[in-house]
Amino acid sequence: MLLQKPTFEVIAPDFGHSFTYQKFDEDNPNMNTVWHYHPELELVYINGGSGKRQIGSHVSYYNDGDLILIGSNLPHCGFTDGATGNKAETVVQMKQDFLGFDFFNIPEMKKIQTIFEACKGGIAFYGKTKKKIGEKIEILEYQTDFQKLLSILNILNELGNSEEFKLLNAEGFSMESSMKDNDRINMVFNFVKENFKEEITLEKIADLTSMTVPSFCRYFKKITKKTFVQFVNEYRLVHASKLLAEKPMSIADVAFQSGFNNFSHFNKSFKQFTGQNPSEYRNQLKSIIQ
Repeated sequence: MLLQKPTFEVIAPDFGHSFTYQKFDEDNPNMNTVWHYHPELELVYINGGSGKRQIGSHVSYYNDGDLILIGSNLPHCGFTDGATGNKAETVVQMKQDFLGFDFFNIPEMKKIQTIFEACKGGIAFYGKTKKKIGEKIEILEYQTDFQKLLSILNILNELGNSEEFKLLNAEGFSMESSMKDNDRINMVFNFVKENFKEEITLEKIADLTSMTVPSFCRYFKKITKKTFVQFVNEYRLVHASKLLAEKPMSIADVAFQSGFNNFSHFNKSFKQFTGQNPSEYRNQLKSIIQ
């Protein structure tokens, strides 16, 4: 399979605006499904539904919508598709200095500065914060440009005050600033996304990146703080979590469809990853939904 070219997304605010606001729904789906990156920070609210959260080297499954803040040049994948089942997806993008270099240095902006620093590895918010801020983000659609700006500042400040959050790349994601490094890691991520159901050898992925196996292993661990084998395994396990939650398939079929050829290895890996075996995980999700 041909490698998909890594995507550097150029985000141009509309004339007269310092930020970008977009809303997607069933009639206007978000088509950016590959791993991509951009210098702008990105605030995403997904109203309802469930799917994969793929940010940096972190891959996980979200349920009942999501609220995410993504840092500058942090590779991430599209969060919704035709199978997600969400009502809408709202995206706000802004440069970290979108109101000038000095604006966020004043004392009143301290909480926003803190959240800007924390989101370098990506942040997911949950609980009351997700619901409350999600509603505020959706109301942006009906506000004037000036009201939107004030609301965005208020939203960022409230996120800075919230304790209901999870750092997605908690061990750090030391993406280097050069375009070459961004492109290379995105190429690897997109290849895994397209081929995780098949065997992916270290020799093959190293060859695709024009590196030796030892060099690639050191490079990937330095950037992601994970081994490549660990990353691929986690990607497969999150896909299995999604199938267990959404598809009436046998657990053996879930394992096979997620790239595991050894059923006992799948069961052991899934329990290590989630703390539950696949049957327990599926039953717990059913009870939560009911």
